[in-house]
Amino acid sequence: MDFLPLLVVIVILAGIVVFIMSVFGRKRTGGGSKDRDAVIRNANKKLAQNPRDIDALRDLADVYYQDQVWDKAYKMYETLLELASSHPNMDEFEMNLRYGISALRLNMLNEAYKGFAVARSLNQDNFEVNYNLGYLEFQKNNYEKAVQYLNQARQLDPEHAPTLRCLGHALFKMKKYKEALAFIRKAIELAPDDKESLFTLAECYYEVNQTEQALRIFGHLRPDPAMGPSSCLFSGSINLKNLRFDKAVEDFEIGLRHQNVKSEIRLELKYRLASVLLKQQDIGTALGYLREIQDVHPNYKDVPLLIAKYQELNANKNMQIYLMAPSADFVALCRKIVMSYFPRARVKITNIAVDKNEWADILAEVDTPKWSDLVMFRFIRNQGSVGELIVRDFHSHLKEVKAGKGLCLSVGNFTDEAKRYTEARLIDLIGKEKLSAVLNSVDAKAAKAAGTPKK
Repeated sequence: MDFLPLLVVIVILAGIVVFIMSVFGRKRTGGGSKDRDAVIRNANKKLAQNPRDIDALRDLADVYYQDQVWDKAYKMYETLLELASSHPNMDEFEMNLRYGISALRLNMLNEAYKGFAVARSLNQDNFEVNYNLGYLEFQKNNYEKAVQYLNQARQLDPEHAPTLRCLGHALFKMKKYKEALAFIRKAIELAPDDKESLFTLAECYYEVNQTEQALRIFGHLRPDPAMGPSSCLFSGSINLKNLRFDKAVEDFEIGLRHQNVKSEIRLELKYRLASVLLKQQDIGTALGYLREIQDVHPNYKDVPLLIAKYQELNANKNMQIYLMAPSADFVALCRKIVMSYFPRARVKITNIAVDKNEWADILAEVDTPKWSDLVMFRFIRNQGSVGELIVRDFHSHLKEVKAGKGLCLSVGNFTDEAKRYTEARLIDLIGKEKLSAVLNSVDAKAAKAAGTPKK
C-alpha cells in the first residue's frame, strides 16, 4: 500500500509522455509531407541545370520508392544504374534491389530479374533478393532454381509465409509431395485464408495416399467460389475410384451448381458425372449430360462412342440387364432366353455356371416336336471381339457334359478364326445383331412359352 501513491504518479507521467509523443508525431507527419515536396522541388531544380546530378536523382528515387510510385521510381533507378560506373561511391546493391522491386511491381519480369540477379552478385545473403529471384524462377517454371533461392530465403526468414508458400508449390510441381506438404502446411498456418495452397495441400495428401485427409480438405473447399469446382471434381473422382458412387454424384452435382465455372472443368464434371450414372444404370440421365457435352465439344474424349452405345441400351431394357446388371439379374435374363429360345419346346435347365461375371453357361434338356437333345448356351457379356480361344473352351465344355449342341451368344463380334473353328462343329455363333433381336422379343416369347400347355 506504501507504493500506491508512487504507482499513481508513474501512470500519470506515462500518460503525459504518450500525449506529447502523439502531438510531436502529428507535427512530424505534417512536416514530412512538406519536406517531401521540398525535396522534389530542390531535386527538379538541380536536374534542370544538370540532368545527370546524382544527388538529385537519388533524392527523387528515394521519394518515389517510399511513396510506391513505381513507374517514376523505376525510371530514376534505371538512370542511376546507367551512371553507376562513373560514380564508384554509389550503393549499387541497393540501387539494383530497388530497381528490381520497382520493375516487379510494374510486372516487368525480365527487368526485375536482371536487377535482383546483379544485386545477388553483390550480396548473396539478402532475404529480399533471394525470395524475389525464387519467385521469378517459379513464374518461369524453373522449379529447381526456384527451390535453391527460396531455401536460402527461408534460412534468412523462417516465418515468411510467401516464401514457404512458393517453396511448397515449387516442390509440388517437382512431384516431391512429402517435402511440399511440410512447407505448405506451415504457410497455411501463417496465412489461413490461402485457399489455393489449401487445395494444393489436399493434392499432396492424395499423392502420398492419404486420401481421407485429401477428401476432408476438398470437402471443406467445395462451397468456395474459386476453388470449389476443382475441389468437387477432385473429390468426386476419388469417391468414384473408391466405388462410392452416391458421394461421387453429390460432388459432381455441387461442382456444376457453381457459377462461372471454367469451361474445361464444367465439361469434365459432366463427363465424370455421366460415367457414375452409367455405372448406376441411370442411362437416360447420363445420356442427357453426354449430349450437353457434345453440344459444346463434339469430339470430347469418347463421348460420341458412349452416346452411340448407350442410346441403344436406353431403348432396350434387356440389353441394359445383359451388359450392366448384377450377376443374378443377368442369369435370370439368360434363363428366360433359354426357356423361350426354341419354339414349341419343353425345356428343363439342369445346370448353370457363371465365370467371374464375364459369361454364364446354361445346360438344358430340350424336347421339340422334331428333335430332343442336351443343349448348352454360353452367354458372353463382353462387347469386344470373341476369339477362337473362348470358342475352343466352350467346345471342350460341351464334350465334358456330352451336350449335342452349343449356342454361343455375344453382344460383340466373333473373329474369323472363331467362325472357322465352328464350321465343322455343332456350335452356333449368335452375334450382336441377332442377340439384340432375341433380347427385344424375349419377354413376349417367354410369356407365350409359359402359356403353352405341355404335351
